[in-house]
Order: sequence, then structure tokens, then C-alpha cells
Amino acid sequence: MPITLRRARTRQRLLDAALHVFAEAGFGRSTVEQVCERAGFTRGAFYSNFSSLDELFLALWEERSARMLGDVRAALADIDPADPEVAVRAAIDANPVDDAWFRITAEFTAHALRTPGLRRVMAAREEAIRDAILPVFVAALDRLGRRVPDERALGDALVAVHDGTAVQVLMQPDDDAVRARRQALFMNVLNAYSTPKETR
Repeated sequence: MPITLRRARTRQRLLDAALHVFAEAGFGRSTVEQVCERAGFTRGAFYSNFSSLDELFLALWEERSARMLGDVRAALADIDPADPEVAVRAAIDANPVDDAWFRITAEFTAHALRTPGLRRVMAAREEAIRDAILPVFVAALDRLGRRVPDERALGDALVAVHDGTAVQVLMQPDDDAVRARRQALFMNVLNAYSTPKETR
């Protein structure tokens, strides 16, 4: 069934409203009624688009992930072998550490860990995002004359660096040194999990 323009706008307003409600109230304390009130719709409008707040969050996550992937692709598209750190910094900035979004995802992750079915859905989506973004980095490294022997290992390392340093940045938001170390660590991981291509 094709999504009409009106339905797409309704869905987008619900997604936008949910982001604010989840950030303000916390995912676990948010209700369908709060999201509807914020969006200016009835429960009927909500349930014609989403079956639950879980599904709404996953749609919100998918939307943000798609935007982030596009931004990272754009940042790494013209990586300069003479100064690759410029592109890497741009790629990192394409997925900024957002206080509100971090809190929402942390709360939803805790919720998913208590719900086996949802936990599997989250794991599958995390893997899909990693598998979508990894070729972008592999291609950028290829243009730098480097190959990646174990792409899965690189993907896991990038996720670990992102998640771990995000906490540090949020805890010390005014410390430029923390952000600089975050960028350096990403660069170190890219170098550590890749090797120079053999030249003939």
C-alpha cells in the first residue's frame, strides 16, 4: 500500500514529536498519549502508523541512521591521501554526540535487554547499520592505498570507539582535548585494522 503525502507528513510529525517526548520524559515514562498530544494527533492517527512506542522508536532510529550514513558517505567521498584526517574528522562530525539522542538510545537499549524479541531486533538492526557503513570506510581506506584484512573486526572496533568515546564527550562537553582524543582514536583504529596494499 503506497504511503500518501498526508500519511507521510503525519508519520513525520509523530517521529518528531516522539524525539522531544522521549528526550524530556525518558523512553520508559513516555506514553502514546504524550506523543499524540505533542504532535497534535489522536491515538487513531498514531495506531494507523505505528503499533507501539517500540516500533516508533525503531522507525526514528532507522531515519537517523539513514541520514548519518548519507553524511558519512559524503564526508569520505573525496578523501585526500595527503591529509586523510580531514575527511575522517568530517565523517566523525557527521555522527555527532547528541546528549538527548544518547539518553534515548541508552534507555531503549536497557528496555530491549529485558525483552528477548526486541533484543534480537535491536541486534539485527545494529548489524545492518554496521554492514552498511563499513564498506564506506573500506572504500576510503582503499583510496588511501590500504586494505582491510578483517572487515568485521574493523566494524566492531569502530562501533566500540564511537560508543565508548561518546560517553566521555558527554561527560566532559567543554573539554576540547576529549574530542581531539576521540578523533585520534578513530584514526588509530582505521590504521590498526588496515595494512598498506602491496605494490608491484
